[in-house]
Amino acid sequence: MRLTLLYGGLFFLAGSLLLWSTYLLTARALDQQFSLKIIDRGPAARPLPGSTEPPPAEAVPNDVVFQRVVQDVQQRAGSVLDELLRSSLVIMILIGVVALVLGYLVADRALRPLDRVTETAQRLSESTLHERIALRGPHDEVKRLADTFDAMLDRLHRVFDGQRRFIANASHELRTPLAINRTVLEVSLEEPGASPDLKALARALLATNARYERLIEGLLLLAQSEQELTARKSLGLDQVVRAALDQLDLHAPASRKRPVTIHRDLSPVTVEGDPLFLERAVFNLVENAIKYNVRDGQVWISCGEDGLVVENTGAQVPPYEVEELFEPFRRLQGDRVRSARGSGLGLSIVRAIVDAHGGTVTAVPRPEGGLRVVVSLPSSPAATAGEEGDTHGVP
Repeated sequence: MRLTLLYGGLFFLAGSLLLWSTYLLTARALDQQFSLKIIDRGPAARPLPGSTEPPPAEAVPNDVVFQRVVQDVQQRAGSVLDELLRSSLVIMILIGVVALVLGYLVADRALRPLDRVTETAQRLSESTLHERIALRGPHDEVKRLADTFDAMLDRLHRVFDGQRRFIANASHELRTPLAINRTVLEVSLEEPGASPDLKALARALLATNARYERLIEGLLLLAQSEQELTARKSLGLDQVVRAALDQLDLHAPASRKRPVTIHRDLSPVTVEGDPLFLERAVFNLVENAIKYNVRDGQVWISCGEDGLVVENTGAQVPPYEVEELFEPFRRLQGDRVRSARGSGLGLSIVRAIVDAHGGTVTAVPRPEGGLRVVVSLPSSPAATAGEEGDTHGVP
C-alpha cells in the first residue's frame, strides 16, 4: 500500500507538471497565431493582450467592429483553454485511478516472494528447520535474499543437530562415571571391616558425588528445556502441581531440616505442554521456596486462571537482584561461590521450561520477605473450544 501511494503521488505530481506545461504551451501558441492573423488584417490590427509581439507603429485601434472581432477571438481562445484544462484534469484523474489499481497489483506481485519468505520464517521452529524457501525466478534481490535465508537455515540445522548429539553423548558420558563412583562408595560403606575414618571419608565423597550428579542433571535439563518441545498434549496444571508436591515430599530433605507449612489452593486449569518438564518446573519453584525460607515459614501455592503462583516467606530480596536470580549459577547477593544450598540452576530451568511452552514467569519480592513467583502458560486450544461450546450450548 505504501508503494502504491508513493507511485500514485509521483504519478499525479508528474501529471500536474505535464498538464501545466501543456496549458502554457497551448496558450502561447494560440496567442502567437492570433497575433499574426490580427497583424495581417491591416493598420487597425492589434495583438491580443499579453502578447510578446509588439504592435506595429501604424496600428491604431480606431475600428470598433474590428475590436469586437478581436474580443470575440480572445473569448473563444480563453474558452478553448478552459475546456482543455477541464478535459485534461478529468483524463488525468481517470488515468491516475487506473494507475493506482495497476500499481497496487504490480506491487503485490513484486512483493509476493517477500511474503513467502516471511511466512516461512514465521512457520519455522527447531523441529521444522528442514523446510526451505527454494524461491524460483530471476536472480534478483529477492532471490538472493531467499537463497541467503536458506543457507542460514542449513547452518542452524547443523548446529541444532550437533547440540542434540552433544546432549545425548554428555548425558551418557557424565552420568556413567558418577554412577560408578556412587556404587563404589556405597559398597565401601557397607563393608564391616572398614574403619570409622574410611566410612566418614566415603560419606563425604558420596555427598560430593551426589552434589555433582545434581549439578550435571540440572545442566542437562537446562540444555534440553531450552530446545523446542517435541511432545505437547493437553493436561491439568493442578494435577501437575499435585504430582510435583508428592515427589517433593519424598525427595526433598530440605523440607525435613527446615520445617515449613505449605498452603494449597489448586483450581482446575488446562494447559498444553510436556508434563515432565512442567512437573520439573513446579518442583524447582516449590523446592526453592522451601530451601530459601525461614524456620517455621510459610509457602503458598495457588493455581487458577492467573496461572501458577508460588509465594514464600524468607529473607528480604532486593528488587534489583530479582531478575539475576533467573540466570544460571546466580544466587542472592551475587553469590557464585558457595553451593552448599544449591547450584543456582533452579530458577534458570524454570524460565527455560516456561519459555519453551510459550509462557512467562515473573517474580517480585514480598514486603515481608521472600518472593512471589507467577507462571503464566497459554491455555490449551481444546479447553478453550470446550469453554466456548459450553457458553453457547443449550442448558
